Amino acid sequence: MAENLDDNYRIAYGNRAGFGKRPALVLIDFAEAYFDPDCVLYAGVDDALASALRIRAVAHEEGIPVILTEVTYQPGGINGGRFFEKAKPLASFVKGRKTAEFASGLVPREDEIIVSKQYPSAFFGTSLASTLTSMGIDNVVLTGLTTSGCVRASCVDSMSHGFITTVVREACGDRHPAPHEANLFDMNAKYADVVSEEEIIAFFRSVGQKEQAHG
Repeated sequence: MAENLDDNYRIAYGNRAGFGKRPALVLIDFAEAYFDPDCVLYAGVDDALASALRIRAVAHEEGIPVILTEVTYQPGGINGGRFFEKAKPLASFVKGRKTAEFASGLVPREDEIIVSKQYPSAFFGTSLASTLTSMGIDNVVLTGLTTSGCVRASCVDSMSHGFITTVVREACGDRHPAPHEANLFDMNAKYADVVSEEEIIAFFRSVGQKEQAHG
């Protein structure tokens, strides 16, 4: 019998899914709201954005698709449903507000897909799953904000849609280390592999090299 919960998890959920053959990188909700000290959603997650931007640069170098997600609501949150009713800070994402814009340093490129969403998951109520499937993607690599919210919801839905799912530890962030670490731990146990920035960059490099060798 396991002596503690860590041992219990390792015994029950110690499997690693590995990587796929055709990955896509998703940057979830890197919005100005999380970087503006005057915003209620401020999270101090500059390191997560910096990591995601480094990974994004490599993805483009290697021809790996990049998807950006944004949360956007109509005035009054009429299209936000129960989520907008419950989570009052979502008013920060009403269209036209500075806090709803992409964070400084993250400028969408013409060859990137932008997914607009109203709920936590990047997949719920969007065309993301269909788009990835049509592109032949088998591995979704997640970065973004926040770990306990939209990253986790997207992780569960990614796995549920049949994609090998990978979460990059350094490229995710939250407003408190406790939910951040707890959710990384749980996602790694049940839904995805949580890997380092170094490991995902090495994987992207290897995939790019393979594609060039067979091109």
